[in-house]
Amino acid sequence: MRKIFVLILLLGAGGNLMSYPIDGYETTGIRRLLYLQLVLNGELTGRTPKPGAMLGMNDIRLRLTGPRGDSLEILPAPDEKLQKAVDALFPILDESYSIAVLDITEGKPLRYAKRKEKAGYQPGSVAKLVIVAALFHELQQMYPDSFEKRQELLRNTYVRGGKWVNYDEHTIPVFDTATKTIKNRVAVESDVFNLYEWADHMISASNNGAANVVWREVILMHVFGREYPSLTPEQAESFLSNTPRGRLSEMAVDIVNTAIRQAGIPPEELRLGSFFTGSVKSFLPGTGGSLGTPIGFMKYLVAVERGLMVDEASSLEIKRLMYATATRIRYASSPHLDAAAVYFKSGSLYQCEPEEGYDCQKYMGNKSNYMNSVIIVEQKDGNTYLVALMSNVLKRNSAVDHNALASKIDRVIKNSR
Repeated sequence: MRKIFVLILLLGAGGNLMSYPIDGYETTGIRRLLYLQLVLNGELTGRTPKPGAMLGMNDIRLRLTGPRGDSLEILPAPDEKLQKAVDALFPILDESYSIAVLDITEGKPLRYAKRKEKAGYQPGSVAKLVIVAALFHELQQMYPDSFEKRQELLRNTYVRGGKWVNYDEHTIPVFDTATKTIKNRVAVESDVFNLYEWADHMISASNNGAANVVWREVILMHVFGREYPSLTPEQAESFLSNTPRGRLSEMAVDIVNTAIRQAGIPPEELRLGSFFTGSVKSFLPGTGGSLGTPIGFMKYLVAVERGLMVDEASSLEIKRLMYATATRIRYASSPHLDAAAVYFKSGSLYQCEPEEGYDCQKYMGNKSNYMNSVIIVEQKDGNTYLVALMSNVLKRNSAVDHNALASKIDRVIKNSR
């Protein structure tokens, strides 16, 4: 077991939306999946997942491999009927809303609609999808001929969070397999999890400290290559401490964005430029800033469904990590999606400034108030579609609007053919 002592930084907010198929414990070692299995078996008391969260690992598949996906190398022109229906949703909403929608229902024509899809936003926690793509890219570089070895490394490599987890208010689920008790708490420096669990905490609980840790490990994988699994804490710390700060920042940003660049997503559409907590930014400030657009995130989802985010096996595993198996929030919490399988990442970032007569609250920033939702929806009736929704509505928690839009877009997909 390797232990590392360092630090990083923090950015967007997310929520406790837990991911990965429930039957994945033996494959991943993600302990909260064992907890969910025991709940479903009636051995423990806990919240039962939504009907759409009950798919197994082998039920999840990529939807755009083959000629259909090849036709999406460039996103299509808007479908007239779908575009008209999507346009009709927005007149009463804030002008900041931007969206891209792609209907990929099998047996039906591909249909696309958009609204200000190239508008740039602070992506917040949705940018953690960039890190998970980078993780699988580095694993592929180490073991190009064996996905099983990549999974073994994720499952068997345990690392200590150290100062890279400071500080984040997002709690993580920690299940004690001996006492069969689960506790939601903030991550602490002494936490040790395998790489699968750190990635799960990053995507499912949207923990910023976990995102820092995974990004740290991605850098070390890139630098040490096949030597990474046997890397000692002292070697890792020596590299991270002795590399000039400017050089390490440039390296970190370049490495983390490589996978999405290779997938054809340019920096003006999606980029991650800084870490996720102020404590890490204080010594590793990043470069270039972070930016997201609906079209950039739509291209990300399409690349995953085509099996082109690193490679087909990696794309499928990224989709599994996005699969919502517990509490659904914001866009994904729409009751219209209860029976659907959803693959989801939400992100937000708000800033407040003094304003007479205004008491700034969480997710209601008066300087900026970003809320973003990226989702794949697979309904039981076969309707399957991708959505990238971004907004910056000042002084208003947009979660309710995202939820309402989810219901409306689901109806639009079903009724606009």
